[in-house]
Amino acid sequence: MRFALLSVWDKEGLVPLAGALVEHGYRLLSSGGTGKALADAGVPFVEVSAHTGSPEMMDGRVKTLHPRIHGGLLGRRGIDDQVMADQGIEPIDLLVVNLYPFEAMRDKGLSLPELVEYIDIGGPAMIRAGAKNYHDVGVVVDPAQYSMVIAALERGGLSEEERFSLARTAFAHTAAYDAAISNHLHALDGGLPSVYSRQWTNGRPLRYGENPHQTAAVYGDRGIAGAEPLQGREMSYNNYLDLDAAVRLVAEFQECAAVVVKHNNPCGVAAGTTPVEAYVTAREVDPVSAYGGVVALNRPVDADVSREIASTFVEVLAAPGFSDEALALLAPKTNLRVIQTGDRVSGDEVRTIDGGVLVQRSPVTPEGWRVVTKRAPTPAEEASLRFGIRVAAHTKSNAIVFANGRQALGIGAGQMSRVDAARIAIEKARQPLAGSGVASDAFLPFPDTLEVAAEAGATALVQPGGSIRDDEVIAAADRLGVAMVFTGVRHFRH
Repeated sequence: MRFALLSVWDKEGLVPLAGALVEHGYRLLSSGGTGKALADAGVPFVEVSAHTGSPEMMDGRVKTLHPRIHGGLLGRRGIDDQVMADQGIEPIDLLVVNLYPFEAMRDKGLSLPELVEYIDIGGPAMIRAGAKNYHDVGVVVDPAQYSMVIAALERGGLSEEERFSLARTAFAHTAAYDAAISNHLHALDGGLPSVYSRQWTNGRPLRYGENPHQTAAVYGDRGIAGAEPLQGREMSYNNYLDLDAAVRLVAEFQECAAVVVKHNNPCGVAAGTTPVEAYVTAREVDPVSAYGGVVALNRPVDADVSREIASTFVEVLAAPGFSDEALALLAPKTNLRVIQTGDRVSGDEVRTIDGGVLVQRSPVTPEGWRVVTKRAPTPAEEASLRFGIRVAAHTKSNAIVFANGRQALGIGAGQMSRVDAARIAIEKARQPLAGSGVASDAFLPFPDTLEVAAEAGATALVQPGGSIRDDEVIAAADRLGVAMVFTGVRHFRH
C-alpha cells in the first residue's frame, strides 16, 4: 500500500488530485481543514492522529511532528526498512503540502501575536524531510504542479528526475517562506532589516548579458520582469533595462505621454492630446538617438501609433493595451517586441556591489516649490519646469533637461560636469530654447550652469537647492532675469 499525505491551506485542485491518487491505489493521510474538504467530497482518508496514535494538540500546533510522519518521509527504502518495520512506520511516497499564508496575513496588518499563528512549523518540516529523501518521495507544494502529478500517475508514477525537480522547487519554497518571516521580524523596529533576504522565481535564461560574452537570466513573474512579448523576438538583457527605465518615466505622467529610451536614458519625452501625437513629438526630440530605441506609452496603442512605429526601427514597444488593428499593423515587424504593461510593482531597489548588495527604498516624497528669485515663474514657465523635473528625475546624473510644458527639448545625461550636461542638452535641442525651462537633478554648485542655460534662451530654472553657494546662484538668476525654484528634493540617478 502506498501512502500520500495531504495537508494544504490552499484547497484549489485538492479533490481532483486526491481522487486520482485513490484511483491509482494510494491511501490518503490528512487532517484538519484538508481532511474536512476530502470528507465533504466523499474521498476516503485516514486521520493523521489515527495513523500516529497521538492526538492533535495545542490548537493544532502539534499534529504532524511525529516519528511515524517524519520517519515515513525520511526513511530510505532498502536501508531503513528494518527500523521502520520495528517502529511501525509506514513509508510515505507522496507529500502534498502548502503553507499557512504568512505574507498574506502580514499584509492585512495583523498584530505580531496574531501573525505568529500563521508561521507554519509542521509544513516546512515535512517539506524539507520529503525533499531530502527525493529518491523515494515526491513533494508537491503548489497546486500548479497537480496536473503533472496526475499525468505521472497515469504512466505509473513520478520518475526520479521529476522527484528531483519537485525537491528543488520545495526547498526554494521553504527558503522563500522563511525569508519572508525573517524580513518582517527584522524590520519591526522600522526601516530596512539588518538581515536582508530575497528570492526571485521564474528564472529564464537570456541569449547573453549586456554583451555577447556575458551570461544572463531574468527572474520574476510580475511587472516588467514577468512580461512576455505579444510578438517579436525574446527580450534581451538590455531590452529589460531600457524598458524598465521607459515605463518608470512614462508612469510619472497623468496626461497622455510617450517616452523613448536609449541606453537607459530618455532621448525623447512628450505629452500629447493623442497617443500618436505624444509619440511623434517624443521621437522628434532626438530622432537620431530614437532609432533602435525602446518606446513606452501610458495609453493604449491604436492604428495611428502602429503606423508611426512601423515607419522606423524600434526595439521594444510597451503600452497598457493594443487594438486588434494595431497588432495587425505591427505583425510584419517580426523583430519588434510588443509588451503589454500592467500595474507597476513597487518594492525595494537592489543592486549588487563587490561582496554584497545595496538596497534602496523610494517613498513618495512631494517636492516643495519655493520661489527663491525676485521674479516668480509665469504659468507657462512653471509648466515647463514641472515637465522638465519629471524627466530629469529619470535621467542619469549629472542631468540637465530643457523643456516646455509638453515636451523635453534637450537632454544632457550622465556627465561628470553639470555644465557639460547643459551644453550637451543645448547641442541636442532641435528647436529654439527661447522661453524654455531648465531642470537640474541636483543643486547647482556654481552659477555657470545657470549662465549657460540663460545664454541659450532659458528663462526659468528648477533645482533642489542646498549648495553653500545658493546665494551666488540666486543673485546670478536675478541679474539674468531667470525665475528660479527650489524643490528640496534631489534626483541623483547612478
